[in-house]
Amino acid sequence: MREEEKKYTSPKFLKRRWAYPAIYLASAAIIITGILWYQAGNDANENAEDYSYDVPTDNEFNQPAEEVNRSLENFVMPVSSPEDTVIEKNFYDAEASAEEQEAALVVYGNMYYPNQGIDISKDGKEFDVLAAMSGTVTKVQEDSLLGNTIEIEHSKGIVTRYQSVKDFEVAVGDVVDQGQAIAKAGKSLFNEDAGVHVHFEIRKDNVAVNPINYFNKSLATLQEAKLDEQKVSGDQPEAAQDDAAKEDAAAQDDAKAEEGAEGEAAEEKQDANPSDAEQNDSESNADAEDQDAESNADTSKEDQE
Repeated sequence: MREEEKKYTSPKFLKRRWAYPAIYLASAAIIITGILWYQAGNDANENAEDYSYDVPTDNEFNQPAEEVNRSLENFVMPVSSPEDTVIEKNFYDAEASAEEQEAALVVYGNMYYPNQGIDISKDGKEFDVLAAMSGTVTKVQEDSLLGNTIEIEHSKGIVTRYQSVKDFEVAVGDVVDQGQAIAKAGKSLFNEDAGVHVHFEIRKDNVAVNPINYFNKSLATLQEAKLDEQKVSGDQPEAAQDDAAKEDAAAQDDAKAEEGAEGEAAEEKQDANPSDAEQNDSESNADAEDQDAESNADTSKEDQE
């Protein structure tokens, strides 16, 4: 090796014309290679920084996975122990038998309404009502007729509705997880026969579907389903509110009409049959006239005598 170095550094070798240019080019190549290597390393670090996430999330891996989890969930019953519950009234299915359809009708105010969900009870006792799937609360409303209502949106146009509940534990805008308690079962005037229960509905584009058909099925199953609105017979339960208001207004009108009729009858009776006071006045006036006539007659007799 030393002999090789001596060869390239010997005066004889350096005196050649191409020696110095060769050494210069080799040195330049080494320097340029080092510069390029250094720049490549910096570019790699900058690209790594560009793909970093600066917005923190609440999950362990610092990435938003809420929508992914929601799409992987299946609809479940809104109770903690489905095996301990009873379905008091099933969904009104237009394709069911006549007996099943009759059993799925709700009677209110001498009117029949098709049940647009299922009514779940637990031995007449109160129980926690749970979210059937993760989502965002879009409605929390008190309603004495249908029972207090909570609606949770799970995807555009797909919601679950919980009625006949009390003791709200969520508010509009809250993001809830599947199985989270949102209220307690209660009662409603619309379906008093069910007692303490929760009325549960699943809706797509405001069309009620049979919840039993979608339990343990994913959100995508309902999203891909093509619904025939003509198969949903009868009015929605909300129509009971309008009917009740109409009945109240009609009852008030009838009461006013009866009061008016009674007043008119009393006036006619009074006109046809004068009061005792009027009769007494008439009699007293007649007696006074008779007395005046007698006194006048006596006076005329005295004058003649």
